[in-house]
Amino acid sequence: MYLLFGFFVLLNMSFDKDRKNSSQELYTHQIDSLLLSELSLLDAINNEDFRTGSSRDYIASEIAKTRMELKKIDFWIRYLEPSLYLKVNGALPIEWENEVFEKEEKPYRRVGAGLSLAETYLDEEPIIKDSLFNLIYAAHEATLAFHNDSISNSLNSYHVFFLANRLYLLNLASIYTTGFECPTNENIIPELETMMLATSDIYRVFDASFEERRISTEYLNLYQQAIAFVQMQSKEPNEFNHFEFIKKYVNPLFALNQKMILQYKIISKNVNDYTLNSEANSIFDKTLFRAQQSRGVYVRKMEETDLSEIKNIGKLLFFDPILSENLSRSCASCHSPNKFYTDTSRITGTEFDGITTLSRNTPSLINILFQHLIMIDGKHTTLLEQGKSVIQNPLEMNSNLNEVLKKVMSCHIYHRAFKHFLKFTPNQKKVNIEQIVSAILIFYSDFSTYDSEFDKSMNNVAESTASVISGFNVFMSKAKCGTCHFVPQFNGVKPPFVNSEFEVIGVPEDTLYCNVSKDIGRALVHPADETYNAFRTPTLRNSMQTKPYMHNGIFSSINDIIDFYKGGGGNGHGLQIKNQTLSSDFLELTKLEEQDLKLFLESLNESIPNTLSPKSLPASTLKSLNIRKVGGIY
Repeated sequence: MYLLFGFFVLLNMSFDKDRKNSSQELYTHQIDSLLLSELSLLDAINNEDFRTGSSRDYIASEIAKTRMELKKIDFWIRYLEPSLYLKVNGALPIEWENEVFEKEEKPYRRVGAGLSLAETYLDEEPIIKDSLFNLIYAAHEATLAFHNDSISNSLNSYHVFFLANRLYLLNLASIYTTGFECPTNENIIPELETMMLATSDIYRVFDASFEERRISTEYLNLYQQAIAFVQMQSKEPNEFNHFEFIKKYVNPLFALNQKMILQYKIISKNVNDYTLNSEANSIFDKTLFRAQQSRGVYVRKMEETDLSEIKNIGKLLFFDPILSENLSRSCASCHSPNKFYTDTSRITGTEFDGITTLSRNTPSLINILFQHLIMIDGKHTTLLEQGKSVIQNPLEMNSNLNEVLKKVMSCHIYHRAFKHFLKFTPNQKKVNIEQIVSAILIFYSDFSTYDSEFDKSMNNVAESTASVISGFNVFMSKAKCGTCHFVPQFNGVKPPFVNSEFEVIGVPEDTLYCNVSKDIGRALVHPADETYNAFRTPTLRNSMQTKPYMHNGIFSSINDIIDFYKGGGGNGHGLQIKNQTLSSDFLELTKLEEQDLKLFLESLNESIPNTLSPKSLPASTLKSLNIRKVGGIY
């Protein structure tokens, strides 16, 4: 049956070679080739009994061939229909993260399928033929959907081309060389080469179709150099020079594509482009994308002097314990400016009673703008929502929002300022708690804008040492860090930067690995088998300055962290965690590789300016409030 269908697909593939091929015709040809390969794979699975290793090897080779066909069309389908792509080549059996993230809709359970999962399934014992067949059949059905006119007609738009190309370049930097969705290491670089060569054909056909909006010669020449670079590299992924590939080729190509996006006035109608800034000329530019709105209710465009005025009031409030019920705790109590806006002196913070310890480690506020979901369990979708929650939380500030508003407005400096700021929120006639929290947000959001030495190196402002370069290459390959902590923010937000990933890594309750942490993480927010013990992947920027580590602060040094991951997480250390997403395989890192890895992480430390606390706090007309101390007491 499948071969008969393949005959009709072959008929569809034959087009006039003498006629100038359009992007749409090349796309159809590539999709049909992928369909044929999937059909061949389905027949092969039907004909094998999987009683011998040779059967597994044969199917693995057929999957590898099909993956090559997929890579030829990856440029288009990943951009056009990311949800369908998860059926063709999903990385996880179950996905909970939304492509439009939770600001728009609640997460829902999506069953993954396709080539990566099928390849991983070959390691199972025993192999159930029907299960393997169904994974590929689901991929085949998803691929058929890419024939829809509503999808393929998009290729006639030069807007779609340049935006798809942007996502392609971002993925070249972030996932294509890491093995994020390629289970077999030895296939990573060959797939990369195949994909880049096929994309070169896409470029050629596009240029013939859109002569008035052609790809610049500078771009095409550099892209050919990038292909030559990959072809000269070892096929062993652990020897691939990720650093040079990104710095010398991918990042400059990205800048040139951004230039063309502006030059040709490219317009997007795709949610993939929701967070991206077309004016950022580097992947390592802090304006590349934003996951959080950094001004709260003060979103209207205003002069820098106005923003500065709001920021100054926000700073006063950040250090003012007026937000707490007992006038003893401020934001700075747990997010100390001289400790990278966290509290590195304690494993976990202190509860409101000043005695009991919280169950979770205090996260840094730096680079929080690059997380779609706030808190380690993703409880909040906005920083404004999170700020109000902290004020009301009986374990943190223990305040009432209305009472806080009254106390703040009893201070002449605050009262005058927020009355003045009302002109920036014309839909709001009275000062409210959201305006107060927004001022604090504007203050600390400023600390998500600073660069690291690694950023400067990638942007050709500084040079990295050989050890840092080696450490980055280990990070992206042998250590597998880059498959969860994605370039450029080194957090769980991967291109196109529209969601936040959660991982189950098996964090222990104790350093002897007697028990897994009792904190169920993401399952507190969205209960499911897959979300149990899952936590949002944090950024590794400034991580060398923000110990202790993990949600419970169980590890006190970066060496402990390396040992944890090197040993395969919780499962690798003897804990039984059924839904662990981290591989339990042991990472055979040498001492030198570990040292270089640490030096790379040090290069991610950012030059955050020292913030001096205010000398005094605004006086209140209520004398009982004037006992407040800058920064609070505890």
